[in-house]
Amino acid sequence: MQQLKNKVIWITGASGGIGEALAYAFSKEGARLVLTARNAEKLEVIAEKCRQSGVEVLVVPLDVTDLMALEQAAKEVQEIMKQVDVLVLNAGRSQRSLAVETPLSIDRTLMELNFFSPVALTKALLPGMLERKAGHLVVISSLAGKFGVPRRTAYCSSKHALQGFYEALRAELAATPVQVTILSPGRIQTEISLHALNRDGQEHGTMDKGQLDGMPVELCAAKILSAVKNNRKDVLIGRKELIMYYIHKWLPGLYYRLIPNIQ
Repeated sequence: MQQLKNKVIWITGASGGIGEALAYAFSKEGARLVLTARNAEKLEVIAEKCRQSGVEVLVVPLDVTDLMALEQAAKEVQEIMKQVDVLVLNAGRSQRSLAVETPLSIDRTLMELNFFSPVALTKALLPGMLERKAGHLVVISSLAGKFGVPRRTAYCSSKHALQGFYEALRAELAATPVQVTILSPGRIQTEISLHALNRDGQEHGTMDKGQLDGMPVELCAAKILSAVKNNRKDVLIGRKELIMYYIHKWLPGLYYRLIPNIQ
């Protein structure tokens, strides 16, 4: 089991939801944290709570879709913290609109945030991990990265791309000590549906019932923490919604009948 005390853990999308819950979970393990998101004020509040566990926290406010700024931040974090042991790629956004009415700009926006930004940060930090012969890439994907879901075409596409890249990367790194863990949460009690983009590029502004009835975010974070400590490869996280993964895999005919009605 991997010990996280004094390890440097960089979490993107750390200002709320799963990212915030992970910051608290990792701080209780004694990890040194780097917290990134656009909202500096929220990050500072979360950082102070984490520091109450006696750990070092570096706040790095950043729009991760600004790839030049992201590359510069990677250099600065490595200079300040000396290394990054665990990179938690959590920043992301969902969507709520039909493909036929969604402009391509929305697809591009979600691909930039959900796919290209984690890939860019990985490429900035991976050489250092390989040089040190140690490191762990932790990818927060989604159950929507395993099969398609209506009104989330752009989101599903970005998460399918994420799954494909990191599965291929894991195979490339098989002969190295660098680990890759892919987590696929289902319905978790976060504000992801509130902030999902609609066809006009505005926030959806509605909490999906599935989110309200989903797994508490603290429990999700605990499961992710366990997966990281045990170097798990690919983990589904959720409750009854996970059955759709198995229906899709083993009973495709039933899946095709059920999936159009998913909200």
